[in-house]
Formats: sequence, structure tokens, C-alpha cells
Amino acid sequence: MSPQIVGSPAAPGAAAEPDRVPVTVPAAADGEALVVAAGAAAASGTVPGTAPGTASATVTSATPAKSATSAASSTSSTSATAKSAAAGATAALPGLPQALSARARTLAGAVRRRCADLARIESPSGDAPRLDALAEELAAGFRATGATARREPGPAGDHLVLEWEGRDETLPHLLIVGHHDTVWPVGTLADWPVAEQDGRLTGPGVVDMKGGLAILEGALALLADLGERPHRTVRLVVVSDEEVGSPDGRRLVERQLRGAAAALGLEPPHPDGRLKTARRGSTRVRLTVTGREAHAGNDAHDGVSAVDELVDQLVLVRGLAGQPGTELNAGRISGGSRANVVAGRAEAELGLRFATAEAQRRTLDNLARLTALRPGARVRTEVLSSRPAWPERTGNPLLRHVRSLAAVLGQQLDGAPAGGAGDTNLPGSRGLPTLDGFGAVGAGAHARHEYIRLDELAPRIALLAALLAVPLPRLRDRGEG
Repeated sequence: MSPQIVGSPAAPGAAAEPDRVPVTVPAAADGEALVVAAGAAAASGTVPGTAPGTASATVTSATPAKSATSAASSTSSTSATAKSAAAGATAALPGLPQALSARARTLAGAVRRRCADLARIESPSGDAPRLDALAEELAAGFRATGATARREPGPAGDHLVLEWEGRDETLPHLLIVGHHDTVWPVGTLADWPVAEQDGRLTGPGVVDMKGGLAILEGALALLADLGERPHRTVRLVVVSDEEVGSPDGRRLVERQLRGAAAALGLEPPHPDGRLKTARRGSTRVRLTVTGREAHAGNDAHDGVSAVDELVDQLVLVRGLAGQPGTELNAGRISGGSRANVVAGRAEAELGLRFATAEAQRRTLDNLARLTALRPGARVRTEVLSSRPAWPERTGNPLLRHVRSLAAVLGQQLDGAPAGGAGDTNLPGSRGLPTLDGFGAVGAGAHARHEYIRLDELAPRIALLAALLAVPLPRLRDRGEG
């Protein structure tokens, strides 16, 4: 393995090295947007805590004051709000955007190598020894950025729970969710090695989601290099079973929801870089049919074919899943033993996706009531994993905040709902402010052309570092908890 992406915070009072500029963001009460801190600095043209005319990238604490931008945000358009927020943040934090962007460009090569090395550790869902080895490698890298890490045993591989102390430990924590399992079986690297070509890194799992894990490690190393910590406590849950619906990892994500200010996901964004603002619900169902075996030539009349029954049931299920807001994929089918034996058992694994919670409930209720179509057969449905639908949030103050930070960094960013499901479905469905897609920009998840764009690594590192470093705005009304 190549060395982890290690940040080296400067000792207190030590002189800053040329490429390690200490940057302190203004203290702001939880619930105040970054732009709120801009008022005094913008009016005076000086950095709070520095003498007028002194060039410095260090910003000391400033007392939050309501700015014209903050007061007008409820009535201005989205684009106008983002522009105003960007201008205010730049005035309040001179040096921070430049420091983050410059350092992110320096770290991009290390993050690229880290992603490639993580992808070379094959980690298919269900392979506990390989998943545990990767978990230990990830824990070592994150510990080097200041995290405390613990392994949480799981039936198909250990999960990770990591925590970074924030500058203000009284604030609700920021939850980040990720996973280290992939859909690719062991041996995939033999005929599809990790490779770099034409500005892309390709290989099994690079975009989903080893690139996202490497970017987060890079963002935290960046803050450490600048002598900074996250603004609030950050908790990261990395599960080992996301690609099969997080049947065990879900409990760890759920445990961290209480008291969280917001949740972020490290899944890849849309191919054009947009973040993911909502997700469809998903459920994996096993449909098992039991028949009766018999000799297919001499005693076929004594048998009950489980395969025939399963085929008929799948036709029926396709009709049930054809209702509005529901999609079905029959992902795996097996059954029977020999061509001259009437099949005594058959099963199918179904992947269902739902636009709404109502569509999910209705379809699962219908599946639970399936009965055999031929005498002597038995049909059983079993839910293997399920994720609730995460509906899009009107207004979405978290997206507005991230969009404004991106503008400060010279990036254009937006968000849109996603068709796939993931671990952010859970916090999003509970009403917790949630955004996904902070991983590597690329395409081809679960396909042989999976890749990440190397030119987008530095912008993503800088964006995530900024999001961790600066205060969050008020994301929910007081009554929302």
C-alpha cells in the first residue's frame, strides 16, 4: 500500500510553513449561515482580528451579525442567494478559499494513488476476511488524520465507526455514511486491473465507492495540514454490506441519527457532478417456491414443478410491480437439479424500487399475499433488506449552503434526485437534512466501464474540506428537532 494521506497540524504557536497556512474560520452560533459572519469584515474591508492593511490568511473569531444578504435570502432567487452568499463568505474569510483550493490541488495526486490502492484490495460483499483487511487499512488512514476508530463486528465483515473532534463540541455532530464493499467478485482484477488513461482512473469499485473514501481522507488531511479541525464533531459510519442493502450496517447508521445536525453520503454524484437530493426506496425480496420431485419421464404426473410455478409467479409479480411509482428487476433465478427430474425447488431474488413510501407499502403487501397457482406447490416471500424512500425536500437549505460554498471555491454545483438507493435513504426518510454524492465524479457504477475523473478530485477535496470546516446554517426549524 502507498502511504495514507497524512495531514500534519502545526504545533501551537509555531511559525507556519509556506504551504501550511493556519486558517481559523469565524465562530458562529449553530444555525447561522457562513455569510452572516461577513457583515463587519465586508463593511470595513479588513479581516477581523488583524490590523488594517495587514495581509494575512488568518481569520480570527468574529461576532455574527445579520447581513443584508441573510435578511433577503427568503425572498431572493436561488441563484441570487448563492451569489450573495459567495460574496459574503469571500469577504469574511479571505485566504480560506485559496488555501483550500491550492492545498487540494497538491493533495490530488496522493488521493488518486490512495483510491487506486484501495481498489486493488478486492472487497466483495459477504467476503468477511477481505472486507476486514480493507477496514483495517481504512482505519489506519483515517486515524492518521486525527480520527478515533473502532471496528464493529458484522456477520459478513466488520463495519467501521470513526469520529473526529470538532472545534465546538457542544454542537450536534455531522454524520457521514459510506461503505467499503463492492459488487465485484474476487478475481475481477485479474482481467480488469486498476489503470489510469486519458484523465480517468478505472477499475472495480473506483467510483462506488473507494473514490469517495479516498476523497474524505484527503479532505481531512487537508484540514490537518492547515492546522484546522472540523467545525463540529464528525462521525463516519463505513458499512460492509451496503451493496446488499445494509441488512446489518443499517443499525449503525440508525444509531448515529439521534442528535445529528445533517447527514452526508460519499456515493458518487450524478455523472455531471450534481449532488443527490433524494432517492427512491428499495427492497430486496427472495421468492421461494417448493414443489415435489418426480421422474420427468415415468412419473411426471406425480411431480409438481417448482420452476414452472416460479415462472408463473414472476409473470404475476411483474404485473403487480407495474403500478405507478414501482420498478422491478428479477436479478437472480435458480432452481431444479436435472433435466430428467421435476424441479422440487426454485427461487428468485427480486430488486424493487419505489418512488414513494406508499408505493413501497402497497407492493410489499401484495407480494406478502402471493399464493401458489398449482396444487401441491408452496410459495414464500422473504424481505432480505429494505430502504425507505427519501423524498426531495422543498427549499433544501443544506443544498443552498453547499452551493454557496462551491461558489466561494469557484465551482458551480447543483443537485437532483437519484434513482438508486443507499444508506442516505435512512436519514433522508426521517427528515434529517441530507445530501449524497460527495464522492468521486465519474460514471459506470456496477459496470465494466466504471471510472472516476481525475480532474475533479481536487475540487471535491476542497468542497468537502470547506463543508467540514465552516459553520452550518440553520437547516431545520426549531420545532423539527
